[in-house]
Amino acid sequence: MNKPVLISGGTLVDPSQNLNRPGRILILDGRVASIDPADGDLPAQYDTIEAGGCLVAPGLVDLGVELREPGFEEDETIFSGSQAALAGGYTSILATASTYPVIDSHAAVEFVRQKAAQASGAKIHVIGCLSKGQKGEQMAQLGLLSEAGAVAFSDAPRAIHSDALLKRALEYCRMLNRPIFDRPEIPEMAAGGVMHEGQVSLVLGLKGLPTEAEDLAVARDVRLAEATDGRLHVGPVSTMGAVDMLRRVKSRGVVVTASVCPHNLMQSDRLMRTYESRYKVHPPLRSPNHVATLCQAVKDKTIDAIQSGHMPRSREKMMNDLDESPFGVSSLETSFATAATALVRSGILDWVELIDRMSTRPAEIAGIDGGTLTVGSPADVVVIDPNAGWKVDPGKFQSTCISTPFEGMELIGRIQKTLVDGLVRYDAAIPV
Repeated sequence: MNKPVLISGGTLVDPSQNLNRPGRILILDGRVASIDPADGDLPAQYDTIEAGGCLVAPGLVDLGVELREPGFEEDETIFSGSQAALAGGYTSILATASTYPVIDSHAAVEFVRQKAAQASGAKIHVIGCLSKGQKGEQMAQLGLLSEAGAVAFSDAPRAIHSDALLKRALEYCRMLNRPIFDRPEIPEMAAGGVMHEGQVSLVLGLKGLPTEAEDLAVARDVRLAEATDGRLHVGPVSTMGAVDMLRRVKSRGVVVTASVCPHNLMQSDRLMRTYESRYKVHPPLRSPNHVATLCQAVKDKTIDAIQSGHMPRSREKMMNDLDESPFGVSSLETSFATAATALVRSGILDWVELIDRMSTRPAEIAGIDGGTLTVGSPADVVVIDPNAGWKVDPGKFQSTCISTPFEGMELIGRIQKTLVDGLVRYDAAIPV
């Protein structure tokens, strides 16, 4: 049995309860026992976490993380990825099927779940393959994957290129009450692309990734979601056209959700002028106009959630020439601070809205426990110093991957502690 914990002195930030005020939380047996308990209601013995000057919020939830194990352990392992998640304030992450073999069987789901339990890090939920072998030809055994514990289905980072397959899967998943995630892109249009197609790519002589490749895919996705009334999440998105399409269908009451990566909210394709592979991310860094549109879409909830876009690749792979290097980024440990710097410091969002987009709303989209500090909920909590500035040093990452477009940058918002089921799994004050 876990020892009781009292978190006091901080500002409670919980969008699910419209909380944004000083307060304290009592945690018993891994769950939130009460908000602002009276002194007489406290147990005889308990540990205290002093959170003076900090925000106390529900742990962050990520809608798509590549953990790469099994098959690509040189890029990331389930252990290193789950520890990186904790350092970034994430208490729950959804693991994509970008492994070898891919996660299209009961055994594959069970493997990830067992390794996650051994890692004792963030909670890891499995995204099962939508198609067998991620080949985009036949629907995977979604019912069996759901029984094994898969919380969603996707072929990410590959796009779902078959219209018929996606339509059939959306209809089928209504019975399972599971969402389908699609990384929207027309593969034929994006083949060989290195960066955003525009003025910068033209000057640099690099093959571009056209915005139309994403725009057309989003249009197809949302139309099928409307036709089937299925649960569809598209993302991460990166273009003005995608935002426009999402805004239109949402105005008609179509239930579809979307997400964006923090780096697409802060950085533009101009950074590619350095020819450094650490700026080669997917979806790519777009032009400043796209960045501004994405930020406004997060504000008005056209884009529902912010996800890390964590795509770890080994140092050796990222040391190739730009054309030969894979798309990749280590972002679990910087996502919150990046979003805070891009959106809160600029006045686009407040802290409650940011927690909503990175915790409460992602948990609702995924259909998992989390994103709330309501009494009785799992005590997945993050303590954040909102005023702390820090310089990104990838040499201190918990992740195996150290490629980040934010290397050397000053960001605001430092994760101080991360609790999972009431246990402190990460403490910034304790060297790893």
